[in-house]
Order: sequence, then C-alpha cells, then structure tokens
Amino acid sequence: MAETLSTMLDLGTIAPDFRLRDAVTGREVSLGNFDGTAGLLVMFICNHCPYVIHVRDQLGFLARDYEGRIAIVAINANSLETHPHDGPENMRKLALDEGWNFPFLFDSTQQVAKAYRAACTPDFFLFDRDRRLAYRGRLDGSRPGSRLPVTGRELRAAIDATLAGTDPSPDQNPSIGCSIKWKPGGEPDYLASA
Repeated sequence: MAETLSTMLDLGTIAPDFRLRDAVTGREVSLGNFDGTAGLLVMFICNHCPYVIHVRDQLGFLARDYEGRIAIVAINANSLETHPHDGPENMRKLALDEGWNFPFLFDSTQQVAKAYRAACTPDFFLFDRDRRLAYRGRLDGSRPGSRLPVTGRELRAAIDATLAGTDPSPDQNPSIGCSIKWKPGGEPDYLASA
C-alpha cells in the first residue's frame, strides 16, 4: 500500500470556494451554503481507499457528535477515467449505507482538490468561523494494520479548540493515505515538490 502525505497547506489560508454536486441529493453545494457556521471541516475521501475504509465509521461519529456546531462536507476528486467505481452512483450508495449526514460532493474536474492542495485520501481541512485554516492533517495516529484504535483524537481536539474560539495546537501531523487518483497527466505541480 503506497502512502502519500498531505501537503500541509499554510495555516490561516482562506477556504477556497467550491460549487459541486452532492452525490446523494443531486443538489449543488457551495462554500456559501455554510455561511454563519462556527467552523467548516472539508474532508477529501473516496470509496475504495483502505485508509478511508479504516476511518469511515469515525467520520460518521464525528458528524453526529458535532452536528449543529460545525459544518462538514466530504469531497471525492478521484478520476473516473482510472477509478470509475469511485463515481457518484457508488458515492451515493456509500453515504446512504454509512448514514452520513453531510454532503458527499464529486469534484469531476479536480480543480477544487487542487485549490485546497489536497494530496491524499483522507485529507482533512478545518476552517474557523472566518474560514481561515485552523487545522490540516490527520484524524489520529491509527492506520490500517496499526492496531491503534480509530478515535479521531487529533481532529476532535482541533475542532474543540476552534469551537472554543482558540487556535488548535500548531503541532499538527500530516494525514497519510492513498494518493488522489489524478486524471492522466493532471497531477498538480505542488505534488512534484512534496
């Protein structure tokens, strides 16, 4: 299993805008849909990645535990040319099977993933009330085969700090997962220097 690290986008970066279709409802969702929320968690995930499968249950727990306090959105940017099984129909099935209460958006052009400098699945970006990046990195230290329980400890601590109006610890660890499956010839320049 090849591991890819997240790029660790600069803290304080303003959340890039997006306008993508939710695989479950078919509705278009944009950054503006989350105006007025105390925080926004943007997760880059997909259907097949073993790292995402390893944390899937925790994503649902997180969403339920913080419902009404922060907004959560998941984005899948994998290429349908190389990974057609990660497309919207299977995304919808996965979200319904997992009972996720957050939008699961498909980034068919991969432009949103590039705007966020996303690199892997899962890749987590937590923005504060002003949509400034407060946390980027991993859910916790658990990995497939590590025997460590999936708790979401690091991301939860960052969410709790953000909700309390304080900055999460700047000592943040990169997420590790499968690389986003870029369209042939479409790998972003920022990964070449990673």
